[in-house]
Amino acid sequence: MDVIGFAQQVILQEAEALQVMARRLDLAFAHSVKALQKVLENQCKIVVVGVGKSGNIGHKIAATLNSTGATAVVLNSQNALHGDLGLLSDGDAVIALSYSGETVELLHLLPFLKRSAAVVIAMTGKPASSLAEHADWVLDTSVEREACPLNLAPTSSSTAMLVMGDAVAMALLNARGFTEEDFARYHPGGALGRALLTKVADIMRTGESLAKIPLDATVNDALVAMTRARSGACVVVDENDFLAGVFTHGDFVRAFQRDPQLGSREVIQYMTRKPITVSASSLAVQAVNTIGSHRIDDVVVLDDQGRPVGLVDTQDLARMRIV
Repeated sequence: MDVIGFAQQVILQEAEALQVMARRLDLAFAHSVKALQKVLENQCKIVVVGVGKSGNIGHKIAATLNSTGATAVVLNSQNALHGDLGLLSDGDAVIALSYSGETVELLHLLPFLKRSAAVVIAMTGKPASSLAEHADWVLDTSVEREACPLNLAPTSSSTAMLVMGDAVAMALLNARGFTEEDFARYHPGGALGRALLTKVADIMRTGESLAKIPLDATVNDALVAMTRARSGACVVVDENDFLAGVFTHGDFVRAFQRDPQLGSREVIQYMTRKPITVSASSLAVQAVNTIGSHRIDDVVVLDDQGRPVGLVDTQDLARMRIV
């Protein structure tokens, strides 16, 4: 058996099912997202409920919603009728997951959900099912067949439900104007969180780790300063300590190829004037974006008066696990 070919067939079949689902999206999706947005604006939450594989998908959908600032909880349908229904408050939204739309535990729970929920959104593969009939909005996750060769194990159908949940979460994120800074607040331990919550002043090289030389310094002086600071760049300042330029190891290599005797010459001849800079008070993510967009290895850090007070190197970002 061609194992790789078989696996490719599974993946392609599921991908095709997702394309069909994407083309099938209608106004029910837009109304669902709008309803969820209103619930969140009213300081209420989203309750996700499902059974079996749908329940597993529900946990992931709730996790994605929470990570993007949309408060969500998972309601265990089996325990709901024995006290856990207290998790649902008036005005909450319910996302009910069942591919068949006829899951007994969920249907028994449905009247109690509708009594308190502001909106019930069904995510099902059977738009004519009992669940769909009693929901306010229906998100159709039907597939022509499962990727399982026996057409039995939930594969294409569970993937469709998972992706529909992602689509809802991302559309809701976009509608609410959720930003990178908002995302960082919910992910302080991640790379993006560190980048967005850390100041440039917290990560820049300063003091003895900052190579700084005057305008009349020679290339040799620059190399000594960089070696002492263990840096790939040095900052060149004028008599008032304002930034005049920056000289990097790359500048030295390129100049050396043209003039092997450049060591005794003034660094001003080879430095980069008006280098890219960031403010010490700005967020570290700005340094990340600046280094990335300009394709440079170092960025000079200025204080509020425009004087160089530090340097951020790509190695510093990696060391701080910010990139």
